[in-house]
Amino acid sequence: MNIHTYEKAWLVAAMILIVGFIATITYGAVGPGIAMIDDDAGSIDPNEISDHERFGETGVEHLGGNEYEVNVVAQAWAYSPSEIEVPAGSEVTFYVTSRDVTHSFTVVGTNVNTMVVPGQISEMTVQFDEPGEYGILCNEYCGEGHHTMEGLLTVVPEDEFDLTELSTDAPREVEVGNETTINATVSNGMQDGLETTATLEIGEQQYERDVTIDGEGSAELTFDVDTDALGEGEHDWTFTVDDHEESGTLSVVSETDGGDTNE
Repeated sequence: MNIHTYEKAWLVAAMILIVGFIATITYGAVGPGIAMIDDDAGSIDPNEISDHERFGETGVEHLGGNEYEVNVVAQAWAYSPSEIEVPAGSEVTFYVTSRDVTHSFTVVGTNVNTMVVPGQISEMTVQFDEPGEYGILCNEYCGEGHHTMEGLLTVVPEDEFDLTELSTDAPREVEVGNETTINATVSNGMQDGLETTATLEIGEQQYERDVTIDGEGSAELTFDVDTDALGEGEHDWTFTVDDHEESGTLSVVSETDGGDTNE
């Protein structure tokens, strides 16, 4: 059968278009790493999220090396945590679930884009090579406040990132001459050990202590404060560990004015 040259050209063009369409659909299905949610990451009772070992405390967890996990709970109309910070050069796996209705968890500019279904845990992994900021959006309509549901992922330089936490416990008032202490708990959220210096400044006094904390460990620090040296009056204090700081005021009063009062 003789096929006209013009018809041959159209047949070839049609075949090219068909192959192109198939290739485009195939890439869209598997290339970007986006998949329908499944139960590979497990299921969860939405009513017991707060007691779950992964979602009872949301946030960033260091697995070792440059690997991190981020546990996120979505609910109307917010993410917990709403702000996430990870270091550049890290590989981050997100685990996300919903407390109420179907949401989505979309990190703009990455391949992290999934439905967040109550009863299911979504799992996604992405590599962050350079510092920058990425918006987090919900693309599934979840009610009247849907348009306000957003978060922020910040990738910081590796040398600026840490998972150190500081909390303090100090009295508000103490009688002059009495012994008193300012206590602090320093927690290390990294798998690697932490060596740092804790500093307490109060009035004209300054106390320093070197502290070593194992990976995912914590240290309790107690600083004895000389109230005689401070003298009566209001004395501001500041407790510093790395870039973390807490402050308060200690009132030193005469014996007739009162006693030691804790916060």
